[in-house]
Amino acid sequence: MKNKGKVFLLDDDELIVSMLSRILKKEGFEVHSETKTHDVVNKIKSYSPDVVMLDITLPEQNGMDILKELKNKEIDTQVVMLTADDTAETAVKALKLGAVDYLTKPFNTDELKIVISNIVEKEKLKQEVDYLRKTCSEFFEKDIVGESSTKKELMSKIEKMVQAGVSTILITGESGTGKELVSRYIHNLTYGNCTPRCAPFIAINCAAMPDTLLESELFGYEKGAFTDAKSDKKGLFESAEGGSILLDEIGDMKPDLQCKLLRVLEERTIRHIGGKEEIPIDATIIATTNRNLSDAVEKGEFRKDLFFRLSTFYLHILPLREQREDIPILARHFLSYFATRYNKKTIKSFSPEVEKLMISYKWPGNIRELRNLIERIVVLENTEVILPEHLPKEVINQLKNATHLLKNRFNLPETGISLEEVEKDFIMQALEKVKHNKTLAAKLLNISYDSFRYQLKKFGIK
Repeated sequence: MKNKGKVFLLDDDELIVSMLSRILKKEGFEVHSETKTHDVVNKIKSYSPDVVMLDITLPEQNGMDILKELKNKEIDTQVVMLTADDTAETAVKALKLGAVDYLTKPFNTDELKIVISNIVEKEKLKQEVDYLRKTCSEFFEKDIVGESSTKKELMSKIEKMVQAGVSTILITGESGTGKELVSRYIHNLTYGNCTPRCAPFIAINCAAMPDTLLESELFGYEKGAFTDAKSDKKGLFESAEGGSILLDEIGDMKPDLQCKLLRVLEERTIRHIGGKEEIPIDATIIATTNRNLSDAVEKGEFRKDLFFRLSTFYLHILPLREQREDIPILARHFLSYFATRYNKKTIKSFSPEVEKLMISYKWPGNIRELRNLIERIVVLENTEVILPEHLPKEVINQLKNATHLLKNRFNLPETGISLEEVEKDFIMQALEKVKHNKTLAAKLLNISYDSFRYQLKKFGIK
């Protein structure tokens, strides 16, 4: 039977605890019961239940006081009070303190089932609505914007992978290029109109937490597995069941954990820390990194077998400076969004000079930098057309330096040239200058290593 939700039950009467546990478990709920109040608030916090059933009259501590403490500590759970006193005064007091409902002893079994089921269902619907509001408000985070050939090629690869049902995808690219955006797009394309509850999208940054904490978050643990394991905890791989899990900055994961991840990718099972049972998982695993994993493998910082397993299906997102034709499209897209968000509908467009400047700028922070710049302009400026003086100094200064360097630039002949042949020639020159060291050749051309590899493949250079 599918788990309907988690219930934490506190009553000093062992007979009542036994009876309620049996009824709720039969209905498909996971139940944790206590008959003592010692450290009960921390136990509730650790268990993270959907509903707490709390007796008002307890020998060591009053149930109303426990309810107050739960609300003061902002522990996110719904509380149902249990009482033998069915007077209106008791009920009103409990509801004022934050209880969602109350049940009087002796219990009506049917009423109990209905009350708990309704509370859990309502709370899950609320979470779903909150999630949808958040994702829908950030509408530009669901679509990939751009008309460049590289963007179209990226979209084509994504569609082919989704149609084939690929379950593991690696996404590489510089910071700010939109790797998480692409991950969410893959998820939306894969699961279509499924609700977040049926097809969750769960993201975790592998560089943002210590190894031990990251392992327990990913795999979950059994009660007693380590000092602070007060109860069983489900890991994120399990939570992503039927949906997607994003492992952001996978290149910073330590070797011991890389070994466990490799096993997950190959076996499609996980094991809780301290557990013995193999738990099957059914989720799309998407890994992202801004590191050059090939170099990391050579340096011994990333497992070769994991790299080969991940790179079977990979997507590389080029930096914004290598997709210049998309810059005006993205800029107008963000302008429209932020003008609506901040109710600054007077701001209509960019001047031709600003569009030229934006196309010429290198955008070291990529799409994230462009988005942040436009948000700042929309908030701080009161103008109909965005002019060069509205741009930050660092953009203008970089472009002045670039203009100085271009005084002795190559002059286009009247008869024209083949741009592809020029690009190919420069790539060949760069390789010859550095004795065919691809990493150094990429630096010489001021492009990323992955972009250089893409160009080699594009022109058939071996």
